[in-house]
Amino acid sequence: MKALIFWGGWDGHTPEQTSQLLASELRAKGVDVVVANSQDCLGDLETLKTFDVIIPQWTMGTISDEHWANLNKAVREFGVGFAGCHGGTGDAFRANLEYQWMVGGHFVGHPFVDEYAVQLTCTDSITEGLPPTFPYKSEQYYMMTDPGIRVLANTPYDYDGQITVMPVIWTKQWGKGRVFYSALGHSHEELVKYPAVLAMTIRGFLWAAKK
Repeated sequence: MKALIFWGGWDGHTPEQTSQLLASELRAKGVDVVVANSQDCLGDLETLKTFDVIIPQWTMGTISDEHWANLNKAVREFGVGFAGCHGGTGDAFRANLEYQWMVGGHFVGHPFVDEYAVQLTCTDSITEGLPPTFPYKSEQYYMMTDPGIRVLANTPYDYDGQITVMPVIWTKQWGKGRVFYSALGHSHEELVKYPAVLAMTIRGFLWAAKK
């Protein structure tokens, strides 16, 4: 199995350190991981097709039409998996609506930053071992989401006097490719602090890598 992680964008989400942590965890599972610190790795579709999963860690920023076309084709037409976490995937490339569609949602704000409850909606190979409800202290992401996603966990979001059930972890299909996303994992330190969440994230990446 082979994975590509590419990182950049806003430094606040520690993209380099998070990428190296995720790469180390994947390598421990026997995955051959390539880590790139630019989007040049998206320049050749034939190379992208050799990966089983592509994982961005690139908060905000932009993506060129050529790079997006290659990434989109690799996932949608050739079945390469796509996976990621927090802002490195769910707040990347804000101007590209189709990218957001592929992810299954997009960050719009985090008015609440503190401890909140994450609630599993089902138990499967990705969420196995997590308690049905567990506390998590971080930015609570408010997201616009695709109604077609398969929600694995959500959180009650209390804002402006309204309580909304907000998806936190999900999977979906993008053409031939599997997609996994988790809003958890603000930084590498946070993932280390919550080892069960880190393990779940890696299982999600491995799930997406399966054609």
